[in-house]
Parts: sequence; structure tokens; C-alpha cells
Amino acid sequence: MPRSNRNRQVVPESRHMLNQMKYEIAAEFGLNVGYGGSNGADTEFGSELGAIGGSSSSRRPGWGHLTSRENGSVGGEITKRLVRNAEQSLFGRL
Repeated sequence: MPRSNRNRQVVPESRHMLNQMKYEIAAEFGLNVGYGGSNGADTEFGSELGAIGGSSSSRRPGWGHLTSRENGSVGGEITKRLVRNAEQSLFGRL
């Protein structure tokens, strides 16, 4: 498959929802990444929501200062939630 098609979204309208989910999960994990959306959400209370680590020495917003493990944990949690939501939609509440 050509490289340009590897990250193409099947439903482009989902971009905002996935981006919002990414920042919400980062906040739950206590990762300080700021927020790129327009609803004003931030990660101020992330540590109160059950932090599992994070870059406490760096307080720069964005994703670049996070470790691969931290970024991967956010992506993994997004995947788990999307699969769970799809299963619930297909098979009813589990």
C-alpha cells in the first residue's frame, strides 16, 4: 500500500472526536499536554483523575516532551475504548 494511504481516516468527520478523546485520556493519565481544541478543556485536574505517571519535570504543553510509553498508553486506551464502544453497539450493553 502506498505510504500516503496508511494514515488516511475512513471517516474524516471523526477527527475532532478522536482528538478530544486523546486529550481527555491524557488528562485522566495526568499527562500535561494542554489542549488543542476549542472547548477550553485542559489537563489541570489530570492527576486527580488517576495519574499513571507523566513527565513531572516538564510542564511544556504539547506531546513532544512525553515518552513513547506515555504516548503509546494514550493511543492504546483510545483503541480499547473504541473497541468497547463498537462491541456495545453491535451486541448491546456488555
